[in-house]
Amino acid sequence: MNQTNQKQEMRDDWMRRLHQSHIQQVARWRHKVLAVQLSMLVFMFLLWELAGRLRWIDVLLFSFPSKIFNQIWKDIVSGELWAHVGVTVGETAVGFLLGTLVGTLLAVLIWWSPFLSKVLDPYMVVFNSMPKVALGPIFIVMFGAGFTAIVMTTLSITVIITTLVVYNSFNEVDQNYIKVIRTFGGDRSEIFSKVVLPASFPAIVSTLKVNVGMAWVGVIVGEFLVAKQGLGYLIIYGFQVFNFTLVLSSLLIIAAVATAMYQLVVYVERKLLAGRR
Repeated sequence: MNQTNQKQEMRDDWMRRLHQSHIQQVARWRHKVLAVQLSMLVFMFLLWELAGRLRWIDVLLFSFPSKIFNQIWKDIVSGELWAHVGVTVGETAVGFLLGTLVGTLLAVLIWWSPFLSKVLDPYMVVFNSMPKVALGPIFIVMFGAGFTAIVMTTLSITVIITTLVVYNSFNEVDQNYIKVIRTFGGDRSEIFSKVVLPASFPAIVSTLKVNVGMAWVGVIVGEFLVAKQGLGYLIIYGFQVFNFTLVLSSLLIIAAVATAMYQLVVYVERKLLAGRR
């Protein structure tokens, strides 16, 4: 009995050490990836700075990092930047959340009704291929030149993408699982709740990452058309006054905030998927 316990303890100890070794290897790999990413970023900024100072590039058009960071710092100190960032982030968050919710509900609706799916399919394809900038003036006339028109421009992009991705994930569920539910007398609601939705949950969560980029595109396009505040407005204003340093600083801020938002979504996705295991 003692020998058996000792062998079990040895196996458990070996498994623990193997698991710790695996965790350490994964951590080292992630650190290497992060180090290479940061090194590439620093190298690109240094090369850009050097090219600007040595006049290898037209600094009027392309500026250079130290000048751009000085512009950002000046706007931060003056307090002007926070209002623009707050407006754009707020519009993006609303468009992102509403687009994901409405698109998912619409996907459920057309999955539930095969007839409705057949009717709406060509319209969704056409609407998805339509340039959303062309809809901007219509939204301005309908909702006024403000927050609502910008959010509607964002929804015109995020809703259709979410609907198509989620609906396709519903249709790709293994039909054998559906047959099992039907064999035991399950109706369509039970098929959806017990098979389709659980199987599609990873795809729905992954759609959040797609919608981050789509929401930013929609908001910036909307701000190009109607905004008097926001990062999109700063870009347009920078072009109008021929201040490309302001344009590039706004683009750099958009990249930083969008990256932070994307990483937040990745964190939420990891937690949600881990909670289902």
